[in-house]
Amino acid sequence: MFAAHFDCPGGPENLYMKEVMKPSPGEGEVLVKVSASALNRADLLQRRGMYPPPKGASDILGLEAAGSVAGLGHGCSGRWKVGDAVMALLPGGGQAQFVTVPEGLLMPIPKDMTFIQAAAIPEAWLTAFQLLHFVGKVQEGERVLIHAGASGVGMAAIQLVRLAKAIPIVTAGTQEKLEATAKAGAAAGFNYKNEDFSEKVLEFTQGSGVDIILDCVGASYWEKNLNCLSTDGRWIIYGLLSGGEVHGDLLARLISKRASIHTSLLRSRDKEASMEITLQVFFPQYKERLVRAFTEEVLPHFSEGASPRLQPLVDSVHPLHAIAEAHRAMEENKNIGKIVIEIPV
Repeated sequence: MFAAHFDCPGGPENLYMKEVMKPSPGEGEVLVKVSASALNRADLLQRRGMYPPPKGASDILGLEAAGSVAGLGHGCSGRWKVGDAVMALLPGGGQAQFVTVPEGLLMPIPKDMTFIQAAAIPEAWLTAFQLLHFVGKVQEGERVLIHAGASGVGMAAIQLVRLAKAIPIVTAGTQEKLEATAKAGAAAGFNYKNEDFSEKVLEFTQGSGVDIILDCVGASYWEKNLNCLSTDGRWIIYGLLSGGEVHGDLLARLISKRASIHTSLLRSRDKEASMEITLQVFFPQYKERLVRAFTEEVLPHFSEGASPRLQPLVDSVHPLHAIAEAHRAMEENKNIGKIVIEIPV
């Protein structure tokens, strides 16, 4: 089969389409013929040699895939049959013609949805759902500040906050991105490049601040985040785009608000167990529970006629042989929504 490949860490120019061995499904696994995958910042980091895949995972890029069932391993429960349209969150291997997936991590693709649209769902939407419900325990009426609001996770989070009857507030770096977040349902949006988002958030919330912050930025935002976080608020960190080294009295500020910091890294959770970094507690079959909850509570809202209707946002589509071009597009940070990779037949 063909797959995205690079021989040594470096820039996008190192990427190319290479013929590699087709995987075979193991016990309880399903072989999926991939029609589309999507690009994530983890792929860029892995290409640079900064984010290796979890132990035992494929070293092929791609954290999500949409396609059809092509084969079943021994021990499968009969939940899926050959030809079923499915999508999945993966620890790696999605940017290839075939990938194997534990049957409990597969989700059905809504009947009126294309593979391109479906490829934009697993990583962004499951991440946002996990952060809001499994980690943040979002409640009706709460205010949620979403950084990088026009990213894949950001656009999913806006819609999921609305679905939870809470209030989404976003930050973004351009007016175009702010307009896109407003269209997706953001109640307010602020340009972090030319205004102090913490002051604007406090103004919008009449001084009370936000109950939850979804933060993929990290160190450079810590003071502003705490400034606009409400008493007993939850600050959820799931990325460190600006680094992780904090200078200042973070803990005193945190204690003064009785606030809590939660961290999450979904990729490193294997199919048997996971560890919540903040609690150091193991949760068996975490990803299966997450996928099951998402399938039951959220997936029906992607179907035509659902109310409210959820929609994945595709920024652009690139063929697998132009994988380097897709990486360059994400590095320019201009995309609104997901960059999708179309896999050749």
